[in-house]
Amino acid sequence: MKAIVCHNYGPPSTLSLEEVPVPEPGPKEVRVRLKACGVNFPDTLIIQGKYQFKPELPFTPGSDIAGVIDAVGEGVRGHQVGDEVFGFVQTGGFAQQVIAPARNVFPKPPGMDDAVAASFLMAYGTSYHALKDRAALKAGETLVVLGASGGVGLAAVELGKLMGARVIACASTPEKLELCREYGADETINYATEDLKARIKELVGKDGADVIYDPVGGDYSEAALRTMGWNGRYLVVGFAAGDIPKIPLNLMLLKSCQVVGVFWGAFAMKFPNDNVGNTTQLMQWHAEGKLKPHLHAVYPLTEAASALEEMMGRRVRGKVVIDCD
Repeated sequence: MKAIVCHNYGPPSTLSLEEVPVPEPGPKEVRVRLKACGVNFPDTLIIQGKYQFKPELPFTPGSDIAGVIDAVGEGVRGHQVGDEVFGFVQTGGFAQQVIAPARNVFPKPPGMDDAVAASFLMAYGTSYHALKDRAALKAGETLVVLGASGGVGLAAVELGKLMGARVIACASTPEKLELCREYGADETINYATEDLKARIKELVGKDGADVIYDPVGGDYSEAALRTMGWNGRYLVVGFAAGDIPKIPLNLMLLKSCQVVGVFWGAFAMKFPNDNVGNTTQLMQWHAEGKLKPHLHAVYPLTEAASALEEMMGRRVRGKVVIDCD
C-alpha cells in the first residue's frame, strides 16, 4: 500500500510517499481501507516533533479517518468486513490502509460523504467535549471563540450556538469572520486589526465572558483571559500560534475563574463510553441538519504535504481533507 512517511522531524517538504507493507490487525483491532483522512493542526506539530507525544520514527501522520473495514482482529464485536466507518487513530491516516482500535471507529451514517466523515470526529468531538464536559456551557452564557474559523474553532461556534450561547467569534481576516457568521456567530472580532481585549470587553460588558475557547495560544491568551467574568471557564485547547503562553496566576484569583485543559484524544481513550455518548449526540445533530462541516479543500494523497503547508500558513477555513482512495 502507499503511505506518507515521516523519517525525520521537519517541515511537510521532508515527507515522502512510499510503498509500505499492509498492516495486519491485532486483537480488538480493525483494518480500514481508507477513503479520506482529515488534516488537523496537531498533524503539523507531530511531523516537526513539537506535539505532546512524539511517535517513533518512521511513522505516518493523520488521525481523522473514514473508510471501509477490510479485516478484523480477534475479539472484535460489532464490526465486520465491509462496514463503512469513520473514527480516529493516533497516527497512520495519510495512507491507503490503517489499523484502528475497534472502539475508536463508528458506523458511518448512510449518505454521509467520506470527506465530511473524515472531517467530523476530531473537530466536533474536541469542541463538544470542551463545551459540554469541561466548561458545562449553559444556554444564555457568552462564549468567546479564538481561532474561530479553523476546524475546531468553527465547530465550537456552531456547537455553542446550538447549545444556546451568545457566540463571539475571533479570527484574523474578514473572509474568516464572514464564515463564522454563516455558522451562527452573533458578534465577530478581527484580532489582526482590532484590540482583542478592548473589543471583547466592549461586547461582553461588565459581566465579562462566561467561557473562552482558545485553540490559538500565543499573545492572544492573556488578553482574552483578562476579559473573563466571575466564575468563568477558560478552555485551553491548543497552541496554533506556536507559543505556549505563561499566564499570571493572580488573574484567576481576582476573577475566581478556572483555566481548564482540553485533551479530547486522551479523554476518548480513557473514557470510551463517555466518548461514544458524545459521538452519538453529535451524529444525531448531524442527521437533523444542525451540524455541517465546512470543507476548505480536498487534496489527493500525493499532495498531502501541500495540505499541511496550507494548514501551517493559516489559510484554511474549516477543514482540509486528504483523499486516500
